[in-house]
Amino acid sequence: MNKAELVEAIAKKTDASNASVERMVNAFIETVTTSLTKGQSVQLVGFGSFNITKRKARAGRNPRTGAAIKIAAAKVPRFSAGAKLKAAVNNKK
Repeated sequence: MNKAELVEAIAKKTDASNASVERMVNAFIETVTTSLTKGQSVQLVGFGSFNITKRKARAGRNPRTGAAIKIAAAKVPRFSAGAKLKAAVNNKK
């Protein structure tokens, strides 16, 4: 499911217009992004949590040339599924 399909599905379930749902989805994405860039996690009980982890610098190889390269340390966004989401995906109640 892509963003447009998500907006359409939510609009059908809520009897809201696609335009208003799209604004809400965009606001959600923007809010999560802003929180993560500030170092804050976002927790949605039962659904999951978004947070930032740090990845250490490491050595790698250029697959084309085989030359050794340095891969810089980076902050990486992560999503951890909540218990209810995991249960729903595994068809458990």
